[in-house]
Amino acid sequence: MKRNSENAVRTQSAFYRFRNGIVRVQSTYSIAETVQRFESFAKEQGLNIVAKVDHQAGATSVGKKLRPTQLIIFGNPRAGTLLMQCNQTAGIDLPQKALIWEDEKGQVWLDYNSQEYLFTRHQLKGCEPAIKIIEDALSSLAQKVTQ
Repeated sequence: MKRNSENAVRTQSAFYRFRNGIVRVQSTYSIAETVQRFESFAKEQGLNIVAKVDHQAGATSVGKKLRPTQLIIFGNPRAGTLLMQCNQTAGIDLPQKALIWEDEKGQVWLDYNSQEYLFTRHQLKGCEPAIKIIEDALSSLAQKVTQ
């Protein structure tokens, strides 16, 4: 594993884990295509798209500039309920979220919360099997969306 300058550990070819619980995946696609792929693959995995927030459009609406940034809120009540049964405070982080954004060099990224981080944050003792399943599903989804 290789560290970069932002306190991240590179865990796979384009996956970074940050100390703050964010998993960052480099996308080979544009913002629009990454968002479209995310929605398509998420639905294939049985996930519900709850909402999509275009932060760039919001910034524009108040006369500000922001590089392309979209937030997708998604989830599956079967998985989320298991986490909230371990500790209802997990509900503040559910449904799950994916942030698809473009950096100053034009590189597109997909960020999401590490399930290990949520496990620690909400003390989800007894939810280890569910956390592992969700983490594996998110990792697989991110790989499909970005590569």
